Amino acid sequence: MDEITSEAQLRALLGEPMPAALAKERTALADVDREWLAASPFCLVATSTANGECDVSPKGDPPGFTLVLDERTIAIPERAGNRRADGYRNILANPHVGLIYLLPGRTDTLRINGRARLVTEPALLDRMVVKGHRPVLAVVVDVEQVFHHCGKAFLRSQLWDPESWRPDAVPTRARIAHALERKDEPLEELERYYSTATYSAGLYPTT
Repeated sequence: MDEITSEAQLRALLGEPMPAALAKERTALADVDREWLAASPFCLVATSTANGECDVSPKGDPPGFTLVLDERTIAIPERAGNRRADGYRNILANPHVGLIYLLPGRTDTLRINGRARLVTEPALLDRMVVKGHRPVLAVVVDVEQVFHHCGKAFLRSQLWDPESWRPDAVPTRARIAHALERKDEPLEELERYYSTATYSAGLYPTT
């Protein structure tokens, strides 16, 4: 397998970036970035361990779940999950994070890179209550780089085109869990556990 091992080889294949692609990087949020964050219900958070092992975690909530504290600082609430805390543990070892914010139906995205910390400031968490759920922590990100990214990947993948959707192309989440993770549990119980109704009931626990 032929392998690229230097930036010179990479540039020989891809060429140099357009000046506009380099110039669009900023170090602070503009008004349109604030509008985007206020409208976005979903983001992907990339983290890594101190030795470079990577993780990407999805975060979703009602639009505007990411708070803009100032032009260089944002905050993301923690919500109930599986308690693995992979990304949070990574942040403790390596604060560098990369975020991609999506708007359903839009092919462009907002990208934010910076340094993160885990906080439990009561006044901040009080601003993040949703359906009675107050997060126990928040990820505060000091923005170092922000820019809008083009939509070519979304256009190529037809991600927002319902005619391209094939949710039944692979086994259900319950069947995957039964085959790989929870083999000793009856499939029927797993199907009930992973049902939309069951999951929805536990999205915002208040106790």
